[in-house]
Amino acid sequence: MAIHRAERLSGDYYLFPGVTARALRRYQAFLQHPGRRPLYPQDARCSCRGCSFDDVRHARDVLEEVLLKLPFRSRAELKHRIASMDVIYLYRTLPDPFADRRQWRADLWWRRRLTTGGEAM
Repeated sequence: MAIHRAERLSGDYYLFPGVTARALRRYQAFLQHPGRRPLYPQDARCSCRGCSFDDVRHARDVLEEVLLKLPFRSRAELKHRIASMDVIYLYRTLPDPFADRRQWRADLWWRRRLTTGGEAM
């Protein structure tokens, strides 16, 4: 209920009703590639609400924004769910030593990982 309220009341273009569930599904789908080989997020071709989810890092951005808007208990529950996926993301992606030059949000740890032009394993 708190998530729906946060989505509905947000003035952020990328936060809209149902976006949290969509971001969770996208993040989970990216992490479910079989094997142990590294995963490389792709850059989105377009920055609209729909296409931006081509980049799994955008899904993680959305989840972080939702966390900031939730009350304590709801935030803790969602954060716990995201944390287990974050562990896998860190394990399956590689650090980008030049992220501060390439990423517009290099302050976010999930954006400091190596990417490719297209999502690949």
